[in-house]
Amino acid sequence: MPNSRQASKRMRQDEKRRLTNRGKASAMKTAIRRVDEAVAGGDSAVITEAVNHAYKKIDKAAKTNVIHRNTAARRKSLVKRKAAAVKAS
Repeated sequence: MPNSRQASKRMRQDEKRRLTNRGKASAMKTAIRRVDEAVAGGDSAVITEAVNHAYKKIDKAAKTNVIHRNTAARRKSLVKRKAAAVKAS
C-alpha cells in the first residue's frame, strides 16, 4: 500500500496506463491473428484489408510506446511476408 497521497495517485495513474497499454497490445495481436485467418482463407481482398488494419494497429502501439519501434518494424515485416506468400502462390 502507498504511504502518501502522491504515491496513491501514482498508483491510480499506473493502473489506468497499464489497462490502456494492455488494450492496445491486445488489439494489435488480434489484428495480426486476423491476418493469419485471412491468409488461411486465401481471399486477396480480405488479406489486403487485414494487412492494412494490422499495420495501423502496430503503428499505433509503437507510437504510444506500447512496443518498441524495431519490434513494430519486425511485426510489420512478418505480416507482409505472410501476405506475400499467399499472393505469390
